[in-house]
Amino acid sequence: MACHLYNHAGAMLTALLLTTLVALCVAIYLQKNRKPTNFPPGPAWLPVVGSAPYLKKLCREKGYMHSAVQYMTELYQSPVIGLKLGNERTIVVTTHEVVQQVHTREEYEGRPYNFFIKLRSMGARRGITFTEGEVWHEQRSFAVRHLKQVGYGKQLMEDMILKEVLDLLDTLGRQGSGGRREVTVGRYVTPCVLNVLWVLVTGGRFSSWDDPRLQHLMQLMSQRAKAFDMSGGTLNQFPWLRFFAPEWSGYNLILRINAQLKDIIMGSINEHFKRYDPNVTNDLVDAYLHEMEARKHLRTSNFTHDQLMQICMDFFIAGAIPIGATLDFLVLMMLLHPDVQRKAQKEIDAVVGCDRLPQLADRNKLPYVEAVLMEVQRMYVVTPVTGPRRVTKDTMLHGYNIPKDTTVLISLWSVHRDQKHWGDPDVFRPERFIDKNGELIKDDWLLNFGVGKRRCLGEALGRGCVFLFSAGILQRYEILRVPGKELPSALPIPGITMSPPSYDVLLRPRFLGQPMKS
Repeated sequence: MACHLYNHAGAMLTALLLTTLVALCVAIYLQKNRKPTNFPPGPAWLPVVGSAPYLKKLCREKGYMHSAVQYMTELYQSPVIGLKLGNERTIVVTTHEVVQQVHTREEYEGRPYNFFIKLRSMGARRGITFTEGEVWHEQRSFAVRHLKQVGYGKQLMEDMILKEVLDLLDTLGRQGSGGRREVTVGRYVTPCVLNVLWVLVTGGRFSSWDDPRLQHLMQLMSQRAKAFDMSGGTLNQFPWLRFFAPEWSGYNLILRINAQLKDIIMGSINEHFKRYDPNVTNDLVDAYLHEMEARKHLRTSNFTHDQLMQICMDFFIAGAIPIGATLDFLVLMMLLHPDVQRKAQKEIDAVVGCDRLPQLADRNKLPYVEAVLMEVQRMYVVTPVTGPRRVTKDTMLHGYNIPKDTTVLISLWSVHRDQKHWGDPDVFRPERFIDKNGELIKDDWLLNFGVGKRRCLGEALGRGCVFLFSAGILQRYEILRVPGKELPSALPIPGITMSPPSYDVLLRPRFLGQPMKS
């Protein structure tokens, strides 16, 4: 009898302890996942999934992430929207004033280190884009210093770009058969931009746009962007899916693409290592290997082969795809707005003529061409929602409490389409950037390259490529509609980055002969 009572008491105590433990775990979970006091307004937070189902549904309804964000901004009458995506507290900022604060305040310089970031940076926090603190400062400073050493932002960089411009113009001429055959311009633009980056970083270039290695690299980068758009958010919120559904979740696909990209880039790095000469610095990889050699006696160093590989990846993905898409949008806008095209070409003819290619020194003399490019980048910001940033300490933003480690997303699209500032933001009108004296208006509401310490490292290259390629195409060819075909839509294809729909044009040579660089 006593033994029975003892066992019964023990069972009751065990049950009580289990109940207490479960209650404690639930309380901790609820405390951790409840909306903080005075957090920005937003949709309800459901257990485990947070606001993710609502946001996905809204994105499907609106067609684009940035459209869903704009809808919530208007719904909650707030420039800061509070979300819970899986386990992550997240805010999205949408107005110029608040976006500027996030860009320039020190507490917003961090980067989250979630499962999505691990996948993008191939398993570790490295490179420049997804690092923070001392490592970020060290690696970024090194890259800036040594890119300048090998020609970045100088005449050498311009010469590299102009060589690719000439190759592109000649390729378009052959593919378009002198204005008699339709051509898809975007197919040829991004490989040329990637070649400029490849020369700066590795010192070599691909032989032509149809070089098998170049085409394979382009294919992998495109597949990677689509894979992350398809599964990045889901895997970030529910990383355990990779154990139960690695194919369905896209996890295996991303691993395969990352492995192939790594093989291509590490192949170039290893070639540099084999012919290493401490007295020769032809490119960024050479400079990085010199730094690795100088630090090899240290117990620990942030300069490693893996770090170099990820920096190369940062340059290629963050540079080639956005610049290529911007140029693709430029050609599309010239097709849809022939009056703007003719006006830009008239200005190029008057300033540059037809005996040489446009050069960076011509930019100040071509205000209308610059205004056209600014308007394209305003209306079609290639990365409409940027980030992510991480809040490094508890702070206040627009009167709301933002706890440490909150993830921050930035809607550049909302700033570029703000009706109060632009008046008619949905109208393609380059004249908005020209004053009454015909001078170019610089507008700090254009944020394609960011602001503050995390401003885009490749801004000089990006601006140079967009100008030289655009002016070269407009100088050489008249962009015409394909007879018998409807004009393409101006609506972008959604994704992590936006791109125009596939379209064809006729390219009619504007003069006989070939412009030569002076």
